[in-house]
Amino acid sequence: MRDMRPLSVLPLDGSPDSLDDLVGALTAATDGSGPAVLPLAAADHRRGASAPPADEVPDEVAVVISTSGSTGRPKHVMLSAAALTASARATEERLGGPGRWVLALPVDHVAGVQVVLRALAAGAPPVLQDVRDGFRPAGFARATGRLPHGARRYTSLVPTQLGRILDEGAAAMYALAGYDAVLVGGAALAPALRERAEAAGIRVVATYGMSETCGGCVYDGLPLAGVDARVDPAGRLSLGGPVLASGYLGDPAATAASFVGGRFVTGDLGRWDGERLVVLGRADDVIVTGGEKVAPAAVERVLAAQAGVAAVCVVGLPDPEWGQVVAAAIVPSGAGPDLEAVRAAVRATEGRAAVPRRMQLVAELPLRGVGKPDRTAVAALLDRVGDPPTR
Repeated sequence: MRDMRPLSVLPLDGSPDSLDDLVGALTAATDGSGPAVLPLAAADHRRGASAPPADEVPDEVAVVISTSGSTGRPKHVMLSAAALTASARATEERLGGPGRWVLALPVDHVAGVQVVLRALAAGAPPVLQDVRDGFRPAGFARATGRLPHGARRYTSLVPTQLGRILDEGAAAMYALAGYDAVLVGGAALAPALRERAEAAGIRVVATYGMSETCGGCVYDGLPLAGVDARVDPAGRLSLGGPVLASGYLGDPAATAASFVGGRFVTGDLGRWDGERLVVLGRADDVIVTGGEKVAPAAVERVLAAQAGVAAVCVVGLPDPEWGQVVAAAIVPSGAGPDLEAVRAAVRATEGRAAVPRRMQLVAELPLRGVGKPDRTAVAALLDRVGDPPTR
């Protein structure tokens, strides 16, 4: 019988006091002097959302993260102290050494927890940007100003936050350009957004990972030290290494299905471009149109690289003739895109089947969680558009 330890649910409201509570709880959880901790947004805690299915966890587990439930009911991912430490050390090694961190992400998500743990591993808690009233670029600049001079500087953002900083103007961009690395994850990073950031002198590092891998474990397409990424003949991506979770609390069936042979079988498709991993999006999101398979993420990369496209989300819509049709919601920038040129670019790069038969310009994409496009909401939005043009 495995040794067990208690699990404590910690409600957090994003305030400085709640960060202090989390720092204390994570310190005790990882050094073994206190219970394991499940950080939970105070609002979710009040309505009973994401309540854990048990009040004890295996002894090696230090943190439990409740997933967003985007693919079904929420799961409770168990992360050991060893896995969290391995992730923090590999990140520090990849970025060039220990540094001070600014926390601008919610701490009930793995990315926010990891900012706290990486900062503690480097010797000091993170500087908090209070985002209880939403993310504000000016607030990020003020938080940056509280970092000590001379130390390496790191932060972790989602693409939406990065875009808002770039749109804000000189002060916020200047603050961000002073960082040694800006991790950007949680959603795909559009090439145009990355180019804007790098043109402003910002060192962007695109990350890929999930709660089951202690957050980001592939940086700019290169796995972190100790992380083994493999793509099987069907294109399904699996991950191995010391950063893997211990499974799902109270769900042995889901654990057995996802953690196979010491590896985590993701729901994503991928391919190798030389030594770099290219993630093609979720296998469940693949669009089958006229008998041909189209990866939305591949189409999104082409669309996002076109002039006049600020952000994009591609989904499949039911169609009586084709089974599904490819549809795109596009947030325009400047004068907006030339839609015929956009179609031509997709046709040339991904083939005729991948050309969106329905495209709609929108003011913003519906988002969920920490900034991922809400594909269900996007599909509902596009389904209300008129008859699609022929491709």
